[in-house]
Amino acid sequence: MKATIICIGNRFVPADAAGPTVYDRLRELALPTGEIDLVDGGLQGLNLLPLLERGGRVVFVDAVSGFVDNDADRLVLLDGAEISTWPEQHRFDHGAGIGYLLAVLPQVCDGEMPREIAVVGIEGTYDAQLIERAARLSIEVARHGLQGSR
Repeated sequence: MKATIICIGNRFVPADAAGPTVYDRLRELALPTGEIDLVDGGLQGLNLLPLLERGGRVVFVDAVSGFVDNDADRLVLLDGAEISTWPEQHRFDHGAGIGYLLAVLPQVCDGEMPREIAVVGIEGTYDAQLIERAARLSIEVARHGLQGSR
């Protein structure tokens, strides 16, 4: 199944730079040619909709908050249903995020809906080791889906 990894966030704001930092690491790795597309989603918001209309599997990589109770592991893996429960789901301003994007998708999709959507989330501060783990996990989810990665 064709997959797209979309790394989102603002590389100029440290608290929101996890996605772009993972993107930079993924560019250094050898992704399976023709199997996984890598996208620097930055702050594109609703402009990402066309990337979600190609079917297949979509893996977002982003900074998250409110999912980790302790400092033991700040890497989270969420599926589409979990994403729809984010508090940001009900925001409609510039900061609406992935939840809003996914809420709008079924209403405006002109192509094929994704078969599976996941978020590799990094909570709080991160280091090179956590970025590496997030990059590897995003590749694993893109290749094998959530069931093969949990």
